[in-house]
Amino acid sequence: MIVDSSALLEQAVDDIVTSAFGSAGQRCSAARALLVQQEVAGELRELLTGAMDELTIGPARDVATDVPPVIDEAAQQGLLAHIEATKRIARWAHTVAVSPEILKSDTYVPPTVLGLDSLEQLTEEQFGPVLHCFTYKQKELGKVIEQIHATGYGLTFGLHTRLRSTMDEVLGAVHAGNRYVNRSIIGAVVGVQPFGGEGLSGTGPKAGGPFYLPRFAVERTTTINTAAIGGNLELLS
Repeated sequence: MIVDSSALLEQAVDDIVTSAFGSAGQRCSAARALLVQQEVAGELRELLTGAMDELTIGPARDVATDVPPVIDEAAQQGLLAHIEATKRIARWAHTVAVSPEILKSDTYVPPTVLGLDSLEQLTEEQFGPVLHCFTYKQKELGKVIEQIHATGYGLTFGLHTRLRSTMDEVLGAVHAGNRYVNRSIIGAVVGVQPFGGEGLSGTGPKAGGPFYLPRFAVERTTTINTAAIGGNLELLS
């Protein structure tokens, strides 16, 4: 997700939290990388970390829960190891404080945001409530898009801006199957919004759209030479 200096930051933060930490970040469409224009990076960071601290970590069955456990212990341990390793190279980091008792009670991973220098530092996808944050200069927007493409992934992309010119520029350049402007990047409506990615995220036909079903059909043609019956039309009855 890219957030430029014209964005309504309160709206952006709400959508970032939903996209990165909803369902414990274990959606294929979840936000993994946040790229923020330098001029608003400090303010957005303050708003984001404050919003994260208001999240409730708990059982998935509890309606008050914002962030449930991840799917299993292997996923939990892998995510926790990634967080600890990345903190050593991060410019800054923020992890939601969770009591040791809660952490031990299930496969919880505290929502975490890690401030890094470059997308090149992300070598593999982390499937959980972990967001990686980067900053960019306005004149580097084209380079940022190139870096996104260099990751090879192209399932979902988000943009927060109030400038129509930026929308046109970015959406005209980004290679992603699902693009969202000024909203979260999760929650595509099955049967209404086609859903499928590009590059390493591509799986072929998009699911959910009006042209999805015909892709499962196989075209066949049959040609019959009626002259081969020797002119006896009764054979055709």
